[in-house]
Amino acid sequence: METLAMHISNGIIDGPVAAIFAALALAALAFCVLRGRRDLDDRLAPMAGLVAAFIFAVQMLNFPIFTAGVSGHLLGGALAALLVGPWVGALCVAVVLVVQALVFGDGGVAMLGLNITNMALLGTAAAYLLIALLLRVLPRTRVGLGVTAFVSALVSVVVASQGFVLQYWLGGTTDLGGNLAGLAGTMAGVHLLIGIGEGLITATTVVTVAKVRPDLVYALRALKPATPVPAVPVAGGAR
Repeated sequence: METLAMHISNGIIDGPVAAIFAALALAALAFCVLRGRRDLDDRLAPMAGLVAAFIFAVQMLNFPIFTAGVSGHLLGGALAALLVGPWVGALCVAVVLVVQALVFGDGGVAMLGLNITNMALLGTAAAYLLIALLLRVLPRTRVGLGVTAFVSALVSVVVASQGFVLQYWLGGTTDLGGNLAGLAGTMAGVHLLIGIGEGLITATTVVTVAKVRPDLVYALRALKPATPVPAVPVAGGAR
């Protein structure tokens, strides 16, 4: 079960596949920098630093998954997407992953492209797509925001875990004997439980911030509620 951690260690995926995903991650992060610069202002810039520091700190705290014999921690993609947006959010999570790999050895340095792809890119993207959908459907109350945060965080963790399954299928160093579906099911099941913990942390944090300073929640500012199209008055007998 240790090899199923989201922080992929060196040697689990072969070199060529790791190099391809490193190039993809670098290109995607460069794009995030370009798009994120449009959003940065006097309010978002310091918030991005706080979000990265918070994710880094909370990732140090593991909660046990007793049914699977492993532990999990916050990935932070949904939290970052809600508070600072998808582009800056992906950069925040990527910075945390780089520091953890270089300073704490959490995930192999050679596997950084894989880990960034899964947790910073796939996780954040999946979360923000759900956030954009749910905030247009649910009422913009604390309950609605909490449900949005919980669901998007849970789904983002599962999506990130399936990114690892794809990468293992492309270049896993251990033969699974054709049991890729078993790996996908195990990863989804374990990370569904981890996602519940992530969802609770994300919902609590975002609702607390929104209660005190709703203007600091990027999703509430950027995703405007859909406005109904006004009816055109009928004149002159025309229909």
